[in-house]
Amino acid sequence: MLTKMGDYSAVRPGTDLSSHARDLLRVHDAVLAGDRPPHRPRPLVERSWSRVLGLGLDPGHANTRDPLPAGDVERLRRASGLAPVAADLLRIAEDAAFLMVITGPDGTILWRAGPVALRRRADVLGFGEGASWTEAAVGTNAIGTALVEAAPVQLFSAEHFEPAQHAWYCCAHPVHDPRTGDLLGIVDVSGPALTLHPAIGVLVETGVRLAEVQLWRHHADRLERLRRSAAHVAGTARGPLLIVDDHGWVAHASGVAVRDRIGAPREGAPLGVPGLGLCLAERLPEGWLVRPAGPHAAITATLDLTGASPLLEVRGGGDPWRTPLTRRHADILALLHDSGPAGRTAAQLSHVLYGDGAHVVTVRAEISRLRRAIGALVATNPYRLAAGVTLDVLGHM
Repeated sequence: MLTKMGDYSAVRPGTDLSSHARDLLRVHDAVLAGDRPPHRPRPLVERSWSRVLGLGLDPGHANTRDPLPAGDVERLRRASGLAPVAADLLRIAEDAAFLMVITGPDGTILWRAGPVALRRRADVLGFGEGASWTEAAVGTNAIGTALVEAAPVQLFSAEHFEPAQHAWYCCAHPVHDPRTGDLLGIVDVSGPALTLHPAIGVLVETGVRLAEVQLWRHHADRLERLRRSAAHVAGTARGPLLIVDDHGWVAHASGVAVRDRIGAPREGAPLGVPGLGLCLAERLPEGWLVRPAGPHAAITATLDLTGASPLLEVRGGGDPWRTPLTRRHADILALLHDSGPAGRTAAQLSHVLYGDGAHVVTVRAEISRLRRAIGALVATNPYRLAAGVTLDVLGHM
């Protein structure tokens, strides 16, 4: 569903853009000088200006730009989750009167397209590949403010913090990974302020939605390739199994009904799978084979509390797997070790960890984070070490 333009538009339909730009300049100059403005800026702009002033940026001139070298930009492009759709997005800017840029999740511009004349004007601003356009770097701007607000942002003229940006409008929209919801970057369209049209925001949002659909199709195609490449494994292995990608998305299931995704596999790390119980993952050329650990596949772990930071080592079916733990997670794991097969409820853990039973929600959240970090070593209802897991604790009093 598309966001209503009124939710984030910088101007209302029918607005005299020249007059509105002059009005915004008076508001900008008054607020940043500490004087009383003729009226307050939009709440989104007011929040951003407050943040930027708190960072100590100078509103009187362009703040320092320090673009990355071309080689680093190319490396970031190759690693970007938006690489499969960048070319299609940038085609929107062909023969257009605006610039389009695509950033990474940190606000670094990775791609840019648009008319030569506009690109030259943007170069004067430092609005090019490799530049960081966060609020901390260049003040209030659609890209940086969209990152902070986690929402689409449109800015017009003097709503920008730096005077050099007042001649521009910017319309930015976050792009998310349709599989995980993770932020992949920002798509931004920018142009001369007095050319802003209500359709610009719709254009950007529609492009982003189509890009997310295309990313999902790429994901489905990758799973199909994985299924085909692992067909010989699935056809010869005995018992229930799953073929999954590096993120746990299921390409093939045999002998078990499973959701579209399980936890991300790691070599030698136990994995809890609904319907299969405790499993181990084996590396395939393009993914993972996940099978039940079985009653005789012992999983042993050592929690080392003797060093400066707790360290957990897990062994069971592959090379040892090690991960650091927070002190709180190490305390919980040690408590579950002491509790034996009976385990402890969230209320009981709250009493031991916090001195009362009022922190049940906090305990549940901590154990959820612990299970994401160490897989299925911890079972629930009540919380305890999973069946088949042996834990040794070093340095535990």
